[in-house]
Amino acid sequence: MPLTAHAAGFARLALANITREYPNFPAHLMTSPEEEVRPSTLHPAFHGAYDWHSSVHMHWLLLRLMRRHGGTPAFPHTAPVIDVLDRHLTTENIAVEAAYLRAHPSFERPYGWAWLVALAAECRAYGGTAGARWAQALQPALIAVDALLADWLPRATYPVRHGNHPNSAFALGLLLDAGELPAATAEAVRQRLLTWFAEDRDAPAHWEPSGQDFLSPALAEADAMRRVLEGERFARWLDRFLPALRSGAPCPLLEVPVVSDHADPQIGHLLGLTLSRAAALRSIAAALPDGGVRTRLAEAAEAHLVAGLPAVEREDFTTDHWLATFAALALDAGPDPVLDGVSC
Repeated sequence: MPLTAHAAGFARLALANITREYPNFPAHLMTSPEEEVRPSTLHPAFHGAYDWHSSVHMHWLLLRLMRRHGGTPAFPHTAPVIDVLDRHLTTENIAVEAAYLRAHPSFERPYGWAWLVALAAECRAYGGTAGARWAQALQPALIAVDALLADWLPRATYPVRHGNHPNSAFALGLLLDAGELPAATAEAVRQRLLTWFAEDRDAPAHWEPSGQDFLSPALAEADAMRRVLEGERFARWLDRFLPALRSGAPCPLLEVPVVSDHADPQIGHLLGLTLSRAAALRSIAAALPDGGVRTRLAEAAEAHLVAGLPAVEREDFTTDHWLATFAALALDAGPDPVLDGVSC
């Protein structure tokens, strides 16, 4: 089932959320009683969808949906999407966003940074006068992120390995996929991944999932490493890192998480875990040669997709403001899965 099959519902969710200023959870440290902290003042481009990073990646989602559909005749949401993006992704708005990033160097590090770079890449890939206009407007923010990465990466002695926003592997993998970084910064990202993870082995997969993960620490790491190790080098690394995959032993990473309360904002993160695992499993499988490990990962990815996709459009703001993005990542991560009987 391709991403285009879900485009109408996903676009409706994204449009509703990036234009909704409240409720809002601004990650802003107030330093005086005189500060203006209205979300749309702090973040004139990315004030919707509850928090900054969700707003950024829901903008990305809209562009991805338009690009997959190939234009107005095939995608009836194109006109309202372009209208919103023209209002949000302006030179003036992005100047404020870039200044905020520079003034708050740990803000959204590295998750929100990566999504911002991915958004710029999607604007460029969309093309045309509109895509070029948005990509040009985003340039000051990209320059800010590049400077922040140049400062942070040499100091990042250790990775963050847990399954929430600060996870290092997920963000750095997303940065490499975007292809928008200067060559020197992209190489610094690759080298940091190798420094952190190249010698890892025997990942504690039995510790996963944690109770509020939306990323798998082990699979996010493996997915990042397939970006920097090719062919047999990656297959050998994966055998050391997750030996249960080749031995056929039980592996909790392949089992669909139990989500006891979809409406709970933290437990509901596990819905995102289901979809982010599907994306990672599909991508890792595609990087491996044919054989038992590849088949096992692909089957687990399909099971995760079957479980996760119906949760995306539930009319519940706790998941509506972010989950569709991870569904898009999963659906775009590899060959279309067989989802017989699934109504999404």
